[in-house]
Amino acid sequence: MSQSGPSGFRIGIDLGGTKTEAVALSPSGEVVVQERVPTVKGDYKATISTITGLVNRAENIVGQNCTVGIGMPGAASRDTGLVKNANSTWLIGKPLQKDLGMALNRPVRLQNDANCFAVSEAIDGAGKGDEIVFGVILGTGVGAGIAIRGECLEGRNAIAGEWGHNPLPAPLDDERPGPLCYCGRYGCIESFLSGPAFEREYSEAGGKKLTAREIKTLAATGDPLADATLKAYEQRLARALAHVINILDPDIIVLGGGLSNIRRLYDTVPILWEPHVFSDSVKTRLSPPLHGDSSGVRGAAWLWPPTR
Repeated sequence: MSQSGPSGFRIGIDLGGTKTEAVALSPSGEVVVQERVPTVKGDYKATISTITGLVNRAENIVGQNCTVGIGMPGAASRDTGLVKNANSTWLIGKPLQKDLGMALNRPVRLQNDANCFAVSEAIDGAGKGDEIVFGVILGTGVGAGIAIRGECLEGRNAIAGEWGHNPLPAPLDDERPGPLCYCGRYGCIESFLSGPAFEREYSEAGGKKLTAREIKTLAATGDPLADATLKAYEQRLARALAHVINILDPDIIVLGGGLSNIRRLYDTVPILWEPHVFSDSVKTRLSPPLHGDSSGVRGAAWLWPPTR
């Protein structure tokens, strides 16, 4: 196989908690190979093997060696190069980037999965042409990434965009001190806005134990409890995103993760965030992802940007 440079084919890997996905992008950004396999949980060596297998199969199809970008939960420590902050806990403390580079016999680029999502939507997604894109993940956890002019802003400590572990802004009396977060603190944004938090809010208010999707469907039928749960969620999301707008002032905020499929968020939240933004008008847009649940893996491929 011939060697591909930065302007050739790119492979992206999205290492998730339940599935690992690979895509190969053509130089123009077209998906030419796509494969998903279950993630082997709790087994670091199997993780390396799964990723190398996906890369090898994709390269056999495109007929050349490719650049490889990896999106993963957590980040690599700037001090040690070891994985930190990963909810896939078997990765924590491991030199994932180094081990993958050795297994694939080339340099690989490793980035937080939310950062990959933001890059994807900035390059050829909902934020194409925008200078500052804030890409939000509302799923099992709450995270975000920042893309500036199409490139990831990682930050000095490799935690840029970690809004989920800041306190919920302007908490109401019944929101103090807030739920206990897995990070050990109370009242984190993640503990209010994740999928499990949304489900917990509904059940604690007297509802049955339902999934977020079921609660969303009930709210659409006019069910009072489901609608009230969703309204509380919208208010909290608006306050949390207004805080981001006051600091970052992005052109667009793109929502990803399972809760991004609640269509009414895109109508209600921009109205609700206005009183909390320190400006006479708010021009920041709120949008669903153009590439859906494959946006993160595309962003991993784009960690090797086109030559300029």
